[in-house]
Amino acid sequence: MSLQTKKIYFLSDFHLGAPNAAESLVREKRIIRFLDEIKASAREIFILGDLFDFWFEYKNVVPKGYVRILGKLAELTDRGIPVHFFVGNHDMWMKDYFQTEMNIKVYFDPASFEFDNIKFLIGHGDGLGPGDNGYKFIKKVFRNNTSQMLFGILPPRIGIGLARFFSRKSRAQTGGADEKFLGGEEEWLIQYCKEILKDHLYNYFIFGHRHLPIDYKLTDASRYINLGDWIQYFTYAEFDGHTIELKKFES
Repeated sequence: MSLQTKKIYFLSDFHLGAPNAAESLVREKRIIRFLDEIKASAREIFILGDLFDFWFEYKNVVPKGYVRILGKLAELTDRGIPVHFFVGNHDMWMKDYFQTEMNIKVYFDPASFEFDNIKFLIGHGDGLGPGDNGYKFIKKVFRNNTSQMLFGILPPRIGIGLARFFSRKSRAQTGGADEKFLGGEEEWLIQYCKEILKDHLYNYFIFGHRHLPIDYKLTDASRYINLGDWIQYFTYAEFDGHTIELKKFES
């Protein structure tokens, strides 16, 4: 299969580790089946954050588990398939493990790409657009090097347990808020895209975080795509060199 006929895939929000090890393992195996299915046709793969429900890289320790997904990602990059990872709000404390062990480029902010003369802005999506000022403040604190150093002093058993507790609490507070499309005037990421379009043309804005599959026409030349998740929807986006389509993995 030539490069021109290969496809670029986008997926996000696996939240591996939640709500428990048994259910997470079922989901992890489903993601592996998807990656096995697309590896022959993949030109590049973008994972847009929250792969894990929690992730912190201590100096000599990474969270236990996830050997299947980590091994599969390493296999893909070993085959020469570029894999890009955008840090999400649940796995923002990444350092160099993905780069050094799996040759995966890691991004901490939205980034621009151009494929086949089509322009993309890609990111996880947390903290963008108007509103949610409380979270934006917390994000700055958590992304601060001093905060990460202080958290790293905690023994892994305590630190990881504490982080997982707050992660569960955050999901409980959110409830079903992610399940309903709020409309173009209320969706923060759509408002963010519209502001960007005032100065820069992107044909596609691709984000995760929202946990709801969305394909929204911004202008005649620009669309906002939210990828949904792999908890309820099992959705992803596929770019064939001309256009993007949201699809669901049924296997």
